[in-house]
Amino acid sequence: MWSFVGKKEEQRWLWYAIEKKSKKILAYVLGKREDEVFIKLNKLLENFSIKHFYTDNWGAYERNIPAQYHTIGKQNTQQIERKNLDFRTRIKRLTRKTICFSKSIFFHDLVIGLFINRLEFSS
Repeated sequence: MWSFVGKKEEQRWLWYAIEKKSKKILAYVLGKREDEVFIKLNKLLENFSIKHFYTDNWGAYERNIPAQYHTIGKQNTQQIERKNLDFRTRIKRLTRKTICFSKSIFFHDLVIGLFINRLEFSS
């Protein structure tokens, strides 16, 4: 999920993985849209013994996920898109056209991280 800090050229991405049945976020990482950030997320997911990944057509996935465990397409990404819409509705700094935006990466990541932790990981 794309957002920005300060100006649109300073892009920030929320990478996260959802468990298909429970629709809960397993892990998330904030950073640029680069292979290193996906590798961080993938490391967090190692403990979950994930059998298959469903993603969009971003190159980092093809470079870092073996083809037999990877499906590209929109058929199985509806839950991610639904969560993205929920996040955009509830966190104004993730809205595409807004006057509410972050001025520092620290606070941007902190606000989004606290929201996800409260929503997904608290009981």
